[in-house]
Amino acid sequence: MGLFESDKSASRLPVSVITGFLGSGKTTLLNRLLRHAGMSDSAVIINEWGEVGIDHLLVETVDGEVAVMASGCVCCTLRSDLETTLRGLLVRRDKGEIPPFRRVLLETTGLADPAPIMQMLLNNPLLSHFVRLDAVVTTVDAVNAARQLDEHPEAVKQVAVADRLLLTKTDLCDAADTLAIESQLSRLNPGAIVITAVHGDVPPDHLFGAALFDPARKTPDVQAWLRPERHEHREHAHGGDERGIRSFCLTFDDPLPWQTVSGWLTALRQWRGEDLLRVKGILHLWEEALPVAIHGVHPVFHPPVELSAWPGSDRRSRIVFITRGLERADVAEAWSMLQPPPATADPNPRLP
Repeated sequence: MGLFESDKSASRLPVSVITGFLGSGKTTLLNRLLRHAGMSDSAVIINEWGEVGIDHLLVETVDGEVAVMASGCVCCTLRSDLETTLRGLLVRRDKGEIPPFRRVLLETTGLADPAPIMQMLLNNPLLSHFVRLDAVVTTVDAVNAARQLDEHPEAVKQVAVADRLLLTKTDLCDAADTLAIESQLSRLNPGAIVITAVHGDVPPDHLFGAALFDPARKTPDVQAWLRPERHEHREHAHGGDERGIRSFCLTFDDPLPWQTVSGWLTALRQWRGEDLLRVKGILHLWEEALPVAIHGVHPVFHPPVELSAWPGSDRRSRIVFITRGLERADVAEAWSMLQPPPATADPNPRLP
């Protein structure tokens, strides 16, 4: 038995977060997505303070908070806390009180910080056995993004933590302005895939399935999940973003001792946890024959998970950091401070 649990995330219900600043097209995107035949087995959670309702799609009210759409999707209004809402939907599905669903789409308000939602999905003991974080999709208004990113830290945060960036209203911009916005997004989050869509029209499979443990893949796609080369190129070519957002990848050629890695991450979380916007990594550890995945948002991390196999010949440890005001040199120095003197390092450690 290894040190870490084997991952069963592929069997858990995927939850995708749709976020984005006010007026950036979140509800338009949802309305389009829910018309796709392949999305009919979805549950949608919307905040009651949403900018635009989707009531024209509702055909049957189950109670005051849950309704069934014409597409067959379940729609739930978030009035209590999200944990209670999610657990209630799962219970009612299992009892047959609402149609079955295989995914959850959660639309945040325009001023929401998505990090607390991500943290809950990563490490809430009452939910993580049943659900998993799949993708964070952030809609970006091409017309107003430059001003919003300059004036509103919420908009910057929504972009920085995203897996997918959906650029909307590009039909109202000229090509040069669109390219300028895409470049700005790349500086903030080089690892995210940028997708251009007019009126929210984008195939669902372009947006979702961003998790490492997507059941559609037989083996984890580490390269697609981490995209380490994007962070390395961004760091070398551009340096930091003017808003203090940093993106970098630390690579370790030799196997690492888990005790040191754990101590390092703990120290970073205690020291600058709120500035760790997102951390993702694959580790080659002394004590384990198989790779171990780590994933965190701010100081909250998913329990480390042992993968079923190495996804390829590259056995290096790679950890991607997206930070706020925390430099690569600071993170690397914290690692160096935990290293034993070379003469005392044990090349063949044994667990007690």
